Amino acid sequence: MTFTEPTVAHPGFSSPDGPREEDMYKCVHCGFCLQACPTYLETGLETESPRGRIALMKAVNEGRIGITPDVYRHWDLCIQCRACEVACPSGVPYGNLIEATMSEVDQRRKKGLFARTAGNLVLNSILPKQGRLELMASLLRLYQWSGMRSIIRKSKVLVALAPGLAELEMSAPTVSRQRFRARGQVYPAQGEVRSRVAILSGCVMPLMHGPEMDAAVRVLTRNGCEVEVSEGQGCCGAIHSHVGDLERARALARKNIDAFEARGLDAVIVASAGCGARMKEYHHLLEDDQEYAERAARFSETVKDIHEYLVDLPFTPPTAKLDKRVTYQDSCHLANAQRITDAPRAILTSIPGVELVEMERSDVCCGAGGTYTITEREFSLRVLDSKMRNVGRTGADVLATANPGCVLQLQYGAQRYGPPVEVKYVTDLLDEAYQREDD
Repeated sequence: MTFTEPTVAHPGFSSPDGPREEDMYKCVHCGFCLQACPTYLETGLETESPRGRIALMKAVNEGRIGITPDVYRHWDLCIQCRACEVACPSGVPYGNLIEATMSEVDQRRKKGLFARTAGNLVLNSILPKQGRLELMASLLRLYQWSGMRSIIRKSKVLVALAPGLAELEMSAPTVSRQRFRARGQVYPAQGEVRSRVAILSGCVMPLMHGPEMDAAVRVLTRNGCEVEVSEGQGCCGAIHSHVGDLERARALARKNIDAFEARGLDAVIVASAGCGARMKEYHHLLEDDQEYAERAARFSETVKDIHEYLVDLPFTPPTAKLDKRVTYQDSCHLANAQRITDAPRAILTSIPGVELVEMERSDVCCGAGGTYTITEREFSLRVLDSKMRNVGRTGADVLATANPGCVLQLQYGAQRYGPPVEVKYVTDLLDEAYQREDD
């Protein structure tokens, strides 16, 4: 491929993890991605579209521009929802491109001491370390349940001194008093054993959404699955990949492969869409690793989203009625990365009394995007505001979704913008119907 003569001092991407030319040049600038992209829909700017961001990658690759803050600002603003991949007729692997680009940016970005320290602390010293993560969750729970949170909010001291911090404090997830503590435990199937599976507990889910993890296990055992919570597993590495720390993501992938592979189970079930998407793509993440490449490819084939697995079993529809008007938000990494849209809806419509009302643009991101809600707070809220307006038009009592980041973002959206819907996992509703059968 012939390029123009470089016009910058250090042209191109220098990192071995940088974006691949063959992926970049698959983009023919047709524009099908524009109406799928939440940042383009909010701004109408070409540079905030997948096509525009790829054009910047090409310009860097050809030496026409350098990787400057003005350039990587447009890459930073990408939520990495991957809706463009579904819309793209040329099969551009945009998710791979943006992660590879962010890896290069991560190495070149000049960070202040606080940003470097905070980033390393959270990504490298807390998320992968379950004990430290539990300690942080305990401190947050103490703040929330001891009355300190109520005092801080009523005093408005944070609003006066640090409005940005006050905004983050308001949106911080409430830590459940019930944790999912089940490492090494095996939950027996109810009735005939139809399959033996492992379930990913991961990093945040057991602490923030313990009751929801319990519900996921109950739904599986109810349908004949013997469920193991394998020892040695941990964070899937999705957030590390999104911010460009591919080496740490690879280390976490290897750890999970080691933990699950030896068990010889029928499948690894994932109840978090973002984690499932990352784990299904371990084969790409580790394709250049001589020891793990083939193992990762085999492992990725065993990873199943909980909704797809239940539908494929198939699950037994409940008989108890819920009488709820429900709308469903497609979690981006379920619909776009895993291409699973029908299974969650099939589960919802199987529940007697549930009226499923489709919202306008349920396939557009809610603005969560992992750390995006922190690093790009203002834009995340713009996208969330648009989403909650669409939720409001459905008249739903319950907003169902399939990813912890989406649940937290949408719960805050209901609190901040309305409507006052109850935000739940799809599997929570199925479990609730099963529980009513037993009452």
